[in-house]
Amino acid sequence: MTIFVLTLFFMIVVVVAMAVGVLFGRDSIKGSCGGANSGNCVCILKCARRRRFEMAEKV
Repeated sequence: MTIFVLTLFFMIVVVVAMAVGVLFGRDSIKGSCGGANSGNCVCILKCARRRRFEMAEKV
């Protein structure tokens, strides 16, 4: 039971620390396409590896 309580306490501390980081104005988490705020996910700039992959798919 002691391990459970210590683990629960540790997880609560981690969640609170992340919440404090967000409250102090850190930018929201964004994906490769700018996150959900942009509405549509059309990546304008793609890395060379992704371009090669897409070119190989078209063939």
